[in-house]
Amino acid sequence: MVKYALVCLLLMLSGTVFSEGAEKDIVIVIDPGHGGKDYGRLASKDDYMHEKELNLIIAKKLGNYIETNLSHVKVIYTRTDDTYPSLTARCNLANNKKADYFISVHCNGSPNNAAAKGTETHVNSFDNKTSYQFALLVEKEFKTRAGRKSRGVKNSADRHHSLQVLKDTDMPSILIEAGFMSNAEEEAYLNSSYGQEIIASAIFRATRTFLKKKHPTINFTDGNTETADGTPYYRVQIMSSIDKVDTDIPEFKKLGVEVTRRKVNSSSMYKYKYTIGKSKDKKEVKKLQKLAREKGFKDAYIVRY
Repeated sequence: MVKYALVCLLLMLSGTVFSEGAEKDIVIVIDPGHGGKDYGRLASKDDYMHEKELNLIIAKKLGNYIETNLSHVKVIYTRTDDTYPSLTARCNLANNKKADYFISVHCNGSPNNAAAKGTETHVNSFDNKTSYQFALLVEKEFKTRAGRKSRGVKNSADRHHSLQVLKDTDMPSILIEAGFMSNAEEEAYLNSSYGQEIIASAIFRATRTFLKKKHPTINFTDGNTETADGTPYYRVQIMSSIDKVDTDIPEFKKLGVEVTRRKVNSSSMYKYKYTIGKSKDKKEVKKLQKLAREKGFKDAYIVRY
């Protein structure tokens, strides 16, 4: 009887240890800069959006990429509409939620140099190695996959001042400047659905690479969270092939979004299918379909899963 009780106790203790050691979901707070009374940088044309609107669109696209493509990751926004949470409120939200990472989305501008262009990713200090590594990955994706000009990673010394959302958040934090609204070419790009998709997907790819490197024990591709409730989702099929084609060829790279290759069991000679996007929102997928057709994939069509 004593031996049986001892075995039960050991089992209970081991179960507790395993439970406490289990990996929790990663929490990412996405912060669309400005909002409400704070417009950020103003649009140069009536049919263009102000910075606060661009920030929100890009942030939501980023969150959608993360939620539909990565398991075990929870996204929390500091705002989801045209409101203005104070900088302190944004920091408190992230800290109170015990977020693992913080991403603030902004658009840049220069009052004296209309030719200034490119992306920047900011950290509070280069001494925060995790934030710095994350920022480097974002700028790498902007430059190599999205085809944007990268101005590199900046810290408070480069700016000559600190940024509250980087200084007062307890977790690794980055602030992304997606392009210069003061540059006519970049402002047009930022106001295009294509540009917004490319920017969001570049940040997503950097986030995915970063998370997999920092959390090797988590299977971020395990499960299918968007279909757990039986709701269908949609992709855009851009082509099919007889033989396997690499997904990093220049023709695919010019899309600026991730291309997924899938082998299918079919009597047809075309064994491989290539798709982009993955969303419950068919309207969002239609935008990707339009993007694909504009980039040369004229036969791109929407597939329901």
